[in-house]
Amino acid sequence: QVQLVESGGGLVQAGGSLRLSCAASGSIFNVMGWYRQAPGKQRDLVATITRAGIPNYADSAKGRFTISRDNAKNTVYLQMNSLKPEDTAVYYCNAQTLIPYGVDYWGKGTLVTVSS
Repeated sequence: QVQLVESGGGLVQAGGSLRLSCAASGSIFNVMGWYRQAPGKQRDLVATITRAGIPNYADSAKGRFTISRDNAKNTVYLQMNSLKPEDTAVYYCNAQTLIPYGVDYWGKGTLVTVSS
């Protein structure tokens, strides 16, 4: 059974930093990533990373956020620096399985609140 467990969310002041972690289990994962959903808005991409370590960032994350992963631990991380109030959202971990290829799984989300 596939499980994704996020941690690291919380309350931080603008300009501060947080590091999110997502521990995945139950399969081998290809692309892993982070998405976020602010109140009243759709869920949007933040960043993804392939199993080979190639990242992809949304424009809003470029230069401030860094995604990384540890394949041995099936864990993906999101280091968020220079946080802004508009980064406030529930952050969801996503992982796509390698075998079978491309099956999507989601974590339950972790809340990030950035105060001004």
